[in-house]
Amino acid sequence: MTHPRWLPGLVLLPGLLAGQATTSARTGVTFESYSFGSGLAFNRISELTIPVGITQRMAGGRLVLDLGTAFARASVSEPGGGSSITHSGLVDTDLRATYSVIPGKLLFNFVGTIPTGSTAVDANTIPLFGATGTHLLGFTTPSFGSGGAISAGFASAVKIGQNWAVGTGASYRYSASYVPVSGGDEMSPGGEIRGRVGIEGPFGGGKYFRGALVFTTTAANDLGSTGESTIGDRVLGYATVSMPIGNSQLSFYGWDMRRLRARSSATPVPRGNVLALGWRLDRPMSPRATLSPLIEFRHELTGPGQTMELLGYLVRAGSDLRYRLSDRATGVIQAQLAFGTLHDEGTSVSIIGPRLGATIEWTR
Repeated sequence: MTHPRWLPGLVLLPGLLAGQATTSARTGVTFESYSFGSGLAFNRISELTIPVGITQRMAGGRLVLDLGTAFARASVSEPGGGSSITHSGLVDTDLRATYSVIPGKLLFNFVGTIPTGSTAVDANTIPLFGATGTHLLGFTTPSFGSGGAISAGFASAVKIGQNWAVGTGASYRYSASYVPVSGGDEMSPGGEIRGRVGIEGPFGGGKYFRGALVFTTTAANDLGSTGESTIGDRVLGYATVSMPIGNSQLSFYGWDMRRLRARSSATPVPRGNVLALGWRLDRPMSPRATLSPLIEFRHELTGPGQTMELLGYLVRAGSDLRYRLSDRATGVIQAQLAFGTLHDEGTSVSIIGPRLGATIEWTR
């Protein structure tokens, strides 16, 4: 299953309650492409991503350093063999440091986003960036660059009874100013505050529950001579339940992200609501190989009015094959197919497209 980039950090407890001195490196390639029926200004969106990441645990596992970046190439094609819009290059690089102040109970984290991606882009590429950024399609690389940022926060965990635990956390993100469109005004993104609480633990018959609630608020973006843009507060809920099925592990998950109405009328971002539901079965095929079929449904609403309108829905089905290459290396092959509909100003068009990927992780 593929979640938006902000989902992996929602449930804080596993990272708090574990830690070993290891070094790991990971890379791979993911290709995803969507074809659209007639009625839109474009008929295909494609993206190729090559991620690179390195994680180092130090000080007996109390300090974790993580470096991550990627090369991405995206394109949008017009119907009838017309012109296409293409962008390629590195995305921003994240350097994360996490320190366990009180092992198993309290950690602090710092993230520096280095602006190695694209900042000022040509105006004619704006439709490409808008198309890849939608949560409905869930592209591996939803954005390609910014002016850089720093964020800092904390996370804590407290056990409840013998087996359950509650985690809380908060962070603040400051983003540097940059010029998003060549020849345009400088934009100063507003500061962002995020708070989260999570709970996890086992219950009857070997089942395990993990859930989280996240609240995010962002100050207005200063657009220079054109004024300000505002985005409403966001509320995100996430939950997953896993259970053993023979020698396999079955997981059901869901998340719902609601973007509320902006407090200010200065160029507000419309309200929105994204819902995702899915299941995944991890089935060992041999001591080295695990096959993981999955199905996910996504549904997105948006609009400035009292009643939001349907942006579209998407059903994704496929499988991952995880294979242990050696005691230190593991490879994953991914093959999925998505289909659904997209709605735009009264027009409903079909969507269909594959996601193919291969990754490898080495640990010592």
